[in-house]
Amino acid sequence: MKLPDLTELALRNLRESLLRNSLTTVGISVGVASLVAMLSLGIGLQQMASRRLVKSGLFDTVIVTSRREMRGMGREEERNGPTPGESRVLDEPARQEIEKLPNVAEAYPDIRFATELRFEDKSHLTMISALPESAKSNDAFEGMQGGFFSSDTASEVILQKSFAEELLGKTPALGAAEPSVAELAQPLLGKELVMRYAQRASSPGPVTPAPSKSVDSDLAGAAYSVISCEQKLKIVGVSDLDPESMRGPTRARVFLPLKLAESLHVMLPTDLREIAHASSDQPVYSSISVRVKNPAQIQTVEDAVKKMGFSAFSILDASRGLRQFFAVLYAFLGIFGSLALMVASIGIVNTLVMAILERRREIGIMKAIGASDGDVKKLFFAEAGAMGVLGGMVGVALGWAIGQVINVGTNVYLKRQSLPPEHFWAVPWWLVGGAILFALVVSLVSGLYPAGRAARLDPVQALRYE
Repeated sequence: MKLPDLTELALRNLRESLLRNSLTTVGISVGVASLVAMLSLGIGLQQMASRRLVKSGLFDTVIVTSRREMRGMGREEERNGPTPGESRVLDEPARQEIEKLPNVAEAYPDIRFATELRFEDKSHLTMISALPESAKSNDAFEGMQGGFFSSDTASEVILQKSFAEELLGKTPALGAAEPSVAELAQPLLGKELVMRYAQRASSPGPVTPAPSKSVDSDLAGAAYSVISCEQKLKIVGVSDLDPESMRGPTRARVFLPLKLAESLHVMLPTDLREIAHASSDQPVYSSISVRVKNPAQIQTVEDAVKKMGFSAFSILDASRGLRQFFAVLYAFLGIFGSLALMVASIGIVNTLVMAILERRREIGIMKAIGASDGDVKKLFFAEAGAMGVLGGMVGVALGWAIGQVINVGTNVYLKRQSLPPEHFWAVPWWLVGGAILFALVVSLVSGLYPAGRAARLDPVQALRYE
């Protein structure tokens, strides 16, 4: 039987029992819609997590630490790398060497320290961190009141919302409504903070900030001076989100330009630990953030850093577990979404078996005029496949519509909660094609038994059937 004749005959047979075939097709559509809706939710959540990682500035970043810190060292590093006592110091020459590696956009030190800030004659203790110019694209600063630093060396600061509340004495009580960032920023922007910090000097000499006193120290034969200094800082921004939310308890609440922080020569904890191993005029860092030009080259850069004798960690290492989580999530969502499609396959079997009973005489005539068993099977397969393809197409459209409605409804709720909107529903083209193909395969498998039963009919008995 030729393909055009087979198609015409299959469509004619489907039109004759329009209501029953339509209900079967609707069952397939509902099954495909549930499958598409669940998988598109998982895909959307993964894409949202990836967007957050990219905007956080960590997705294309490798964190480098000295093995002397003995942090983040795995068993493989312990076996293959140098011992902590023989490891290199993570100082300024090492940073410059790392920055010259291929595919590296920049390598900047993690400068953070706890210090005292005075605002309107009141003292506040907090953690301060230095940010490079590239941190401007961090999503934590999207809804910031005010602006980013005017330059890398400007005497300016950005406050995190919680510290702004502390400065104004507006820390909300338990259960009370939090003040908005705009309310906090209005009385703070343009105001001045005075930072008191300890400066390390390799030898006594003039200091740019105003010193108050100097203490000479000698550790392991390396002489240095610790000078108490003050630095005036202008508040230029208040951030709602926390750019260091992934750092845990050591995260900062006040942020300085990186070049300014480097020029202040603040005494850091690493200076005390490594003074015997580094020259007195070279700063020693606890960690260095290495931004990669292309996220696809993260593993290459990470391996190159490890060959230099340092420990390296990237979000790629942590995202392996995230990818495994989403793979398991896809499996569960796919299984539960397919259950409705499996139920719909029973409807296909029932519809085609009923068609056999109603069309026994027709089948007998077809066989009597020369139709083979294969032709009869092809006819029933064509009918099952047509219902599967049509049900799959309608199901994909229905699943997409369900996702859009839920996405819009959720964003309305987020807006009422003063939260930014999110797009967590995604239906890629491969899911569209895969869902329709899966519906076709399920329909053809469901048609195996009815097609075989129709092909086995005795044409003589079929012609006698009333």
